[in-house]
Amino acid sequence: MAAQKINEAHEHIAKAEKCLKTSLTKWKPDFDSAASEYAKAAVCFKNAKQYEQAKDAYLKEAEYHTENKTLFHAAKAIEQAGMMMKEQKKMPEAIQYIEKACMMYMENGTPDTAAMALDRAGKLIEPINLEKAVDLYQKAAGVFENEDRLRQAVELLGKASRLLVRLKRLDEAAVALQKEKNMYKEIENFPMCFKKTTAQVLVHLHRGDFVAADKCVRESYSLPGYSGSEDCVAMETLLQGYDEQDEDQVYRVCNSPLLKYMDNDYAKLAISLRVPGGGGKKKKAAAAPQGGASGAPAPEEEEDDYEGGLC
Repeated sequence: MAAQKINEAHEHIAKAEKCLKTSLTKWKPDFDSAASEYAKAAVCFKNAKQYEQAKDAYLKEAEYHTENKTLFHAAKAIEQAGMMMKEQKKMPEAIQYIEKACMMYMENGTPDTAAMALDRAGKLIEPINLEKAVDLYQKAAGVFENEDRLRQAVELLGKASRLLVRLKRLDEAAVALQKEKNMYKEIENFPMCFKKTTAQVLVHLHRGDFVAADKCVRESYSLPGYSGSEDCVAMETLLQGYDEQDEDQVYRVCNSPLLKYMDNDYAKLAISLRVPGGGGKKKKAAAAPQGGASGAPAPEEEEDDYEGGLC
């Protein structure tokens, strides 16, 4: 089967070369037909799992589409060449081809296709190179934003923000989250603005910037429905507990379903949040002996120690 496909591929290449020849009666090479034959050859090589030869055939197809001034089809062929690199587990080379294709899509006036290709490239590279994935998602978001397709743009920004948190690039994550929140506000998706405020607070507290965290909540009071909402009350409680170094209060908020069931990267920020200077003891547990009721503090202290071991 593979041998038959390889033979077919070579037949298509021979036809392509014939299309490129000129004579007394044929003054110009037939680039369109040559590109078509190389495309068929590439598919045959791909079906035979000869990915390197398939890549070369796709690049030849792209070359002749470019000669024929059909840039969109040339870009498609280059993107396919990238996919052949992916099949060989050569991810950096795959991404290079896809990025080149995206530039050609942009030049051809098809930015949406470029953005979708950048998104696909981000998904390909994410398991092995988070930094490059962030770059690709942000580029794709930028293309969609320029086209006023904010819903698509903000979704890609969200991917980038989560990866920046995973990379512990929290300063950049804070900036990215603010941009996300502004975009959700622009498209009037206020419940998502609430969620982004919560994510901002967690990021800023991990940065050790209580003032910035508090400011995010205060700014969100102007959002319709935020004041008094579950998200708002949780953040007010968290900030109060953090400011008063009340580890028990911070623990309860950070381990509540509202925060534990956020996107995984933000949930991890929540459960790993520590009160500065807490020293591993809960404020309530430390204050219990002054309560006056002897014997009463014991179960509370035991429970607090158990909670402290989990957070």
